[in-house]
Amino acid sequence: MASKTRLEGTAVKIGTAIGKADRTAHKVTKAAQIAKEELLELTRQMEALRQQLQRSSERLKRALK
Repeated sequence: MASKTRLEGTAVKIGTAIGKADRTAHKVTKAAQIAKEELLELTRQMEALRQQLQRSSERLKRALK
């Protein structure tokens, strides 16, 4: 059987790898959440612009009559 020191060293390496993977997963999750919020904001802005264009088109049609 391997010595206790080697087992402890291996356990530390495994723990370090798991910690790094966990931090990376948290960063990716946070970035995805920010991207989702930005997409929602852009969607709201596009909807507002669409409504504004529709109102402007209606005014122009009335003005041309």
